[in-house]
Amino acid sequence: MEKKHIVVVGLGGVGGYFGFKISQFSELNNHHNISFIARGKTYDILQNNGLTLLSPEHKNNITKPNIVLSSIKEINNPDLVLICVKEYDLENVCNQLSEVITPKTIILPMMNGADIYDRIRKIIPKNIILPSCVYVASHIKQKGIVEHKGKAGKLIFGKAPQDSSENINWVIDLMKNSKIDFDFKDNVLTDIWTKFIFISSFGLVTAKHNSSIGAVCANEFQKKEAINIMSEIKEIADEKGIELQENIIETTFEKAATFPPKTPTSLQLDIHSGKSNNELELFAGAIIKYGQDLNLKTPYTREIYEQIKATHNNVYTK
Repeated sequence: MEKKHIVVVGLGGVGGYFGFKISQFSELNNHHNISFIARGKTYDILQNNGLTLLSPEHKNNITKPNIVLSSIKEINNPDLVLICVKEYDLENVCNQLSEVITPKTIILPMMNGADIYDRIRKIIPKNIILPSCVYVASHIKQKGIVEHKGKAGKLIFGKAPQDSSENINWVIDLMKNSKIDFDFKDNVLTDIWTKFIFISSFGLVTAKHNSSIGAVCANEFQKKEAINIMSEIKEIADEKGIELQENIIETTFEKAATFPPKTPTSLQLDIHSGKSNNELELFAGAIIKYGQDLNLKTPYTREIYEQIKATHNNVYTK
């Protein structure tokens, strides 16, 4: 098998979890060359100690990639780039990647959002981009250490229409060999929006109340807020011709119940740790904009959006 160069950009909860699995497989089997992008103290820790994943899935919880790079501009001849950054960093990362990728480079954004693919495609127009969504309960415990709880993380990805004839079997084999739980689909739009309805509603409600996924399920007031947001997203999806399950609200709460009750959301953690950069716009901002574009009212999302901004004056908005 030809060795491929795989680069992981962003080593937070998502990049750390999936990047660890890919790196450890290649480290043990010498199949591919793996590069991690890291900065500052994290760079030093990865160089010296490797990446640690605290997970019930792995007894051997340390992996050392082939190389750790301090910036995207140092990437050389990548075959696959996993983009695992926050939404607010996406354009900046893609602009830098456009300078170092080759025509054969495949882009796999391990990000959750309804508009991620389109935003990447505007900057990287010709390469294969694999739209996706991910499910994983993981977060940075400290620099160089990612903690994973609950069930195994899952990746759902597929080809975009313009890339339908391209052969990406080696990427699928990589996921299998790395023991990543994944589904590969011809059309992942339904899955992406199904994920969006989950992360947006739970992210916004937990951010408002500084609560957890379990609290939203158990507290009637928080649950009603989440249901209202889900209903607005469902209406938008219907208008856009995206086929979501009719009982999507019920199944979303069933999905939430599979997480440990005290699981936080990334937006909640960012808002309440005082981060000025956060994903409020990815969730509420996107819903409001979709509503405006489609002439649909989104009062519940707008209200919680304004409440979060009013309570946390340092919240970043575009």
